[in-house]
Amino acid sequence: MDARTTSERLREAARRTVRDARLPSGPALRPTRRAWQFDALVALVLGIATVYYGIDNAGNVVVREIAPGVEIVIPRPAGPGGLALMVTLASVASGALALRRRYPLAVLCVVTAATLATPQSVMRLTFYAFIIAVYSAAVYSPYRVAALAALPVSVVLVGTSGNAVTPIVPNEYIALLILVPMAVAAVGLRTWKLRTDEGRARLSLLEREQAEALRRAVEHERARIARELHDVVTHNVSVMIIQAGAARKIMKISPEEAGEALLAVEAGGRSAMAELRHVMGLLTMADEGEGRDEGPDLAGTTVVPAPQPGLDQLEALVGRVRDTGLPVGLTVTGSPRPLPPGVELAAYRVIQEALTNTVKHASGSAAAVTVEYGPERLRVEVTDTGGHPGAGPGSGRGLIGLRERLAVYDGILNTGRRLTGGYRVEALIPLEAP
Repeated sequence: MDARTTSERLREAARRTVRDARLPSGPALRPTRRAWQFDALVALVLGIATVYYGIDNAGNVVVREIAPGVEIVIPRPAGPGGLALMVTLASVASGALALRRRYPLAVLCVVTAATLATPQSVMRLTFYAFIIAVYSAAVYSPYRVAALAALPVSVVLVGTSGNAVTPIVPNEYIALLILVPMAVAAVGLRTWKLRTDEGRARLSLLEREQAEALRRAVEHERARIARELHDVVTHNVSVMIIQAGAARKIMKISPEEAGEALLAVEAGGRSAMAELRHVMGLLTMADEGEGRDEGPDLAGTTVVPAPQPGLDQLEALVGRVRDTGLPVGLTVTGSPRPLPPGVELAAYRVIQEALTNTVKHASGSAAAVTVEYGPERLRVEVTDTGGHPGAGPGSGRGLIGLRERLAVYDGILNTGRRLTGGYRVEALIPLEAP
């Protein structure tokens, strides 16, 4: 029972070994064009050298000293038949090396057979090709199990055959056989060091580029938030200042109108706070989503950022400005249609900024807002008739922010004084065909 079990286990292990030997451990190597050229050059140079060696030594007699005072005479193949044999063996063994990367095991078998067939006196014909074939099979073969089995078999066959006498190297070649491998190893070590340094340099450069990209993204986000805060605060606060000033002037004369003005101030303040909460919500939304679940605030209500304003809120915007005493006309032409939220927000901010500047710097004037839906672009224009200068000259940051907003959508901002007096702000935003 135990004997049968052991034999069955051995047979099963043998079957698994044979099966594993037939399965590749990875994809077959597909040499590059440069690798093909290098292998062909190696095969050609070695083939020329060994064929020349065979032709030059045909019919010679080799005398070897196997012990002090003991010499043996080894004749080399002579005649046309011997010469043809040596040329054939050298050509086959060297020529097979051209395929050593693509078919390493097949090349090893061919070169091993040629080495076994090589006469003892001319082992140089195939011995060097055999060394290269063994190396290629160990490095490039995708059949790892088969390669591990074929390598020792080939070495044992060549080492124990009747031709197991290694070729004698002339003294003038000893230095080359020592210096050439050392030079190759030194070049390989230097190449590896250079590639390692290049890899580290590329990694450092990539890290710096990522840090720079992160810094630019942070700056861009801060600039965007600054634009949002500027648009929200300046518009609402400007309206609140106008309304508060009007309420102060008519407080004793017309308390009811003063109360309405104060209600408008309160509404503007609430609107400003709502939009400020939205802007700050943009900053904390990512952290809240990753760090904790949304929950109720201190008052017991869930904090949800308000939606971004769009062109559908122009009536409310114009109404708030009219409450300050500035006559504003609103004209919409074309066929209104839904637009991307970013485009609507940019157009809304252009109108808001232009009306805010009119309230601040052209009191006593009249303004007109025009929104034109075209087939290929959206046109927004705000004009005023000019008036008495109010606040001092602005910093120009508002118009710069508008240009940056519009540049995201390939939009154009045109500003300047009108020939008939007043100021004009026009935005042109390309649209996709409806």
